[in-house]
Amino acid sequence: MLTLERAKELNDAAVTQEHLVIHALNVMAAMGAMARHFGEDEEHWKAIGYLHDYDYEQFPEEHLQHTEESLLAAGLSQEDVRAIMSHGWGLVNDVEPKTNMEKSLYTVDELTGIIQACARMRPNGITDLEVSSFMKKYKNKKFAQKCNREVIEKGCALLGMELSEVAAICIEGMKPYAAKIGLAGAQSPSA
Repeated sequence: MLTLERAKELNDAAVTQEHLVIHALNVMAAMGAMARHFGEDEEHWKAIGYLHDYDYEQFPEEHLQHTEESLLAAGLSQEDVRAIMSHGWGLVNDVEPKTNMEKSLYTVDELTGIIQACARMRPNGITDLEVSSFMKKYKNKKFAQKCNREVIEKGCALLGMELSEVAAICIEGMKPYAAKIGLAGAQSPSA
């Protein structure tokens, strides 16, 4: 089973762009929170979240086409590689999310982008972000328009959960990482 330490080792060797590292941290935090919600192994889900865009920096136009072989060669299980591959369902591959972990990754990958954009507009960042504020921004299709709302809504349906519930779980999961992900806001004490 993939550990968070191993996921960081692999991802950090392949991903150097700051925005991609922050995205990996966002998805990791959200996946940990989703694991808690489902009573699953938090570290394992965080590891999958952290490693999900392993090939994106090197192959942005061929995302996930260089992931399976590389990660299997690095010793990941077929199950873990499949979980990572499933976030490209309907976008770049046909690996349909089946497990709660796969469905969660598929959903939070895009969802965390809108949460991040919303938090960046607030004086206190994500630290005091409420789901009601997030939902107002989410409904504005011009806000964070690069984030695929269709994927988010499809993912929530797969999970059998309301968008507001998934967003609340992810926001709470991301709050402890506020400083690391640049979302502590201007009010945070300096280090």
